[in-house]
Amino acid sequence: MAVRVTEAEVKAILDDTSLTDPQILAYIGSANVMVNTALGTGTTDILKEIERWLTAHMIASTRERTALKEEAGGASITYTGKYDQGLASTPYGQMVLSLDTTGTMASLIGRSAKIFAIPSFD
Repeated sequence: MAVRVTEAEVKAILDDTSLTDPQILAYIGSANVMVNTALGTGTTDILKEIERWLTAHMIASTRERTALKEEAGGASITYTGKYDQGLASTPYGQMVLSLDTTGTMASLIGRSAKIFAIPSFD
């Protein structure tokens, strides 16, 4: 897998991370596969930037979600974004949408599988 970005390049745009380089590299690998599948395997600067911001989005969506509101008494935390908002749920994902001038990444939002139960006619 020939990834376009390094762990240091991803760390440069993350607010703060406690993830190790091998952990970040795993996210980079996932972002690389998604970028290659959705946008192609070219080596352009824009693909590198999309891969970098997509990696940060994946980290912010899973391991290091951004807090919107925290409370001490009664211990409560509210996170920004919602899982069903896709790339729009983090500032990093919003940057991916801005960088992708083809609109391909935006078209991935909202795709979901649906299961319908058919009642038995017995």
